[in-house]
Amino acid sequence: MNNTKPKLALAAGILCISIFPVLVRLHLTNGLISAFYRMFIAAILLLPYVIISGKFKLPKSKIFILAIISGIVFATDIAIWNIAIQKSSATQATLLANLSPVWVGIGSFLILKNKPSINFWIGTAIALMGMVILVGFETFRNLNFDLAFTFALLSGMLYATYILISKSILSKVNILSFMSIVLVSSSLFLGLICAITGENFIGFSNAAWLVLFIQGAVCQLTAWLLISYSTQHLQATRVSLSLLGQAVLATLLAWLFLDEKMSWFRIIGAVFLLLGIRITFYNKPIGFKK
Repeated sequence: MNNTKPKLALAAGILCISIFPVLVRLHLTNGLISAFYRMFIAAILLLPYVIISGKFKLPKSKIFILAIISGIVFATDIAIWNIAIQKSSATQATLLANLSPVWVGIGSFLILKNKPSINFWIGTAIALMGMVILVGFETFRNLNFDLAFTFALLSGMLYATYILISKSILSKVNILSFMSIVLVSSSLFLGLICAITGENFIGFSNAAWLVLFIQGAVCQLTAWLLISYSTQHLQATRVSLSLLGQAVLATLLAWLFLDEKMSWFRIIGAVFLLLGIRITFYNKPIGFKK
């Protein structure tokens, strides 16, 4: 099968996600309520279309329950991610959460038929080395093995769990039906969390509402429709590692729009990260010929 379309969809999806950190750093809303509206706005944009067009197909009970679990896992990942960033440095949280390709590789080896290739592990090692250079070696000197550390590490595991579950589901249900269930279950779960923690659901500025809409329409709905399509046709390990590319684009966007510093170390880290991702898409095993 020609994988060009899934690869292009993955690249476009990563670009859409990469806008999210820049929007969050504007600090126009609190992290948890931002996560809720990201899912809720995406849901209210998608649901009318799938219902009116008849695209929504209720899956079998087992798949339906798994899709709901996927939504709760994804919502929990977002909630824990926000807590980790609020209680520690963003770089520490980013580094630990981006260990997700390792967890996807281990999970794929244990439960999926398509086992990770040697190229995946080589690419993962190079990409993670690039990530370390990108966020800075000083991050390791400042690691605090506290609750925030645990939450950030757990966020990466939850992210990997979502990728693996969605990979198994998308072979049995269409993307729009899957995304509808995920978005509704995520919205309900995050809405409950926000209500329990006393978050304000209204009273934001016009700029904040605009940012929330972009997060829901672009960073969630558009991005994850594209990524779900690529997950349907590509190996879960390749998708998860490719998602690290958002760190490179987010860094570039932050440099362009938020005046964050760009250094040669960051550029070198980005090169290594992208090289690692490229290796996983190389079909022939890497090794030395006799």
